[in-house]
Amino acid sequence: MTYLCYIVVLITIAFSTNAEPAKLDWWQTGVIYQVYPRSFKDSNGDGVGDLKGIEEMAEHFQETGIGAIWLSPIFKSPLADFGYDISDFVSIDSTYGTMEDFLSLQRKLKSLGVRILLDFVPNHSSDEHEWFQKSVKKIDPYTDYYVWLDGKVDENGNKIPPNNWRNNFDGSAWEWSAERGQYYLHQFAAKQPDLNYNSPALLEEMKNVLRFWLDIGVDGFRIDALPYIIEDIKFEDESVIHPNIVDDNYTYVLLDHKLSRDQPGTYKIVEEFRAVLDEYTNRDENTRLMLVEAYASINYTMMYYSQQTRRAHMPFNFNFITYLNKTSSAVDIKNTINLWLDNMPSGQWANWVMGNHDNKRVASRFGQDMVDPMNTLATMLPGTAVTYNGEEIGMADGTIRWDQTVDPFGKNGGMARYEANSRDPFRTPFHWNDFQNAGFSTSQRTWLPVNSNYWYLNLAFQKACFRSHYQTYKTLLRLRSSPTIARGNLTMHTMSDWILILTRQLEGHETFYIVLNVGTEQEAITLNEHFKDVPLHMIVRASSINSWQAENDYIETTKPLAMRPKSSLVLSY
Repeated sequence: MTYLCYIVVLITIAFSTNAEPAKLDWWQTGVIYQVYPRSFKDSNGDGVGDLKGIEEMAEHFQETGIGAIWLSPIFKSPLADFGYDISDFVSIDSTYGTMEDFLSLQRKLKSLGVRILLDFVPNHSSDEHEWFQKSVKKIDPYTDYYVWLDGKVDENGNKIPPNNWRNNFDGSAWEWSAERGQYYLHQFAAKQPDLNYNSPALLEEMKNVLRFWLDIGVDGFRIDALPYIIEDIKFEDESVIHPNIVDDNYTYVLLDHKLSRDQPGTYKIVEEFRAVLDEYTNRDENTRLMLVEAYASINYTMMYYSQQTRRAHMPFNFNFITYLNKTSSAVDIKNTINLWLDNMPSGQWANWVMGNHDNKRVASRFGQDMVDPMNTLATMLPGTAVTYNGEEIGMADGTIRWDQTVDPFGKNGGMARYEANSRDPFRTPFHWNDFQNAGFSTSQRTWLPVNSNYWYLNLAFQKACFRSHYQTYKTLLRLRSSPTIARGNLTMHTMSDWILILTRQLEGHETFYIVLNVGTEQEAITLNEHFKDVPLHMIVRASSINSWQAENDYIETTKPLAMRPKSSLVLSY
């Protein structure tokens, strides 16, 4: 079974910045690691991951070289959307533990030098939140905490929603409340009513939520679904692009979503949130980080960066998820990198996201042999690397039957469409070892079934291997401490349709060449013929597990460098 240690993946990329900061902050040099709490580690045998489980395995972050973890929602919730339907923004859901469990985890992480970020979900709450229950009854000041509108009446005298807006899961974005006698807006599930940021009182409530967690000591927030928090106040119908084209994200007809998202006022709310974080940063000069989720066009996304006014430190860069797949060429990758770098405002900081809880895992999206190359890209490019738990060992999507489906987006699609819609396969439990349930839980059944390949694809096995996805990932994270990787410039060269070479250079420091073969056939390149300034020999600093070359090997630049399909190398001199 030893040969399994050599299943590798590779891809690499780099980029150049115009401005080098005099001093890099903690969020610029470290790696941010997303923990999906339900699937990380179960400490009490109920089949669901929890805070004590994360604390139990916290050394994994330090050993790997992770600088900060971001927790997907752990707040009190009916769990209709697994935590993104929050019924109390300042309480821990009993599924995950208690407030003392959270504080204990925070202390443990601090002792290990690992920071902690929380999810902040400002667009909506649960319909079981006290605010919503009082808003339904028109109890002030909660009356206007949510978006309420009267409906229309059709030609038959039937009451219908105020407009044609669709929610992201299925059907109309409006739900009738017989008690209040109005419709409320929900851009996601009906149990997730949208909050109303035209209410100053509501805005202040949400700013106080930030203050509550900052007072406890968190290091920042990942802010969820920001494009949806402000709507056009006229609430007119959105234009139908084509009546016969189905929009898989907003079901049925394809609408031009110019009124229900990406409104100018969105950025004003971001500035309000950032001001709260800066209050705390200015007190002790310890940056409280703001990361924002915005699946939006590049121009709208870049507006989340701080420019004339203080906005987010970074909007997440989802371009590798959005624009690349297993057949993408070296030119495609180069163009995808440049799409972010060329549009990023001057003086801002890039980031590279390969996966998260809403998207297929790297091994499933690009193929198992691309795990190492994609991790190489995320960590060797200038900017912050963001890793979804499991990507360091190359986990793939699990197989989930219809009767095992729990994701509301998947269930709403019905048996015919659940596989296309469900996010469950990306959220299966972490593989710690080859014991029962991959060491995730002692329960007979887990909330989602563990991927059947855990018997050979697991952390313990990869730690024991001389070469493995995990060993490669750890090596890449160590290389990020190099001044060249931290702040050097980037130049990209496409040597063929499938060979991409990135150079990272910084005067007076080590120079790096990152070589990727993203094609399906072996390729060879003689570096000395294309780069006249290279020395006769370079050392291999990191390699994908399927590479001919291993770490610390020397290569001669005057001879052809053989690159197996879907492999990567990090070279230096």
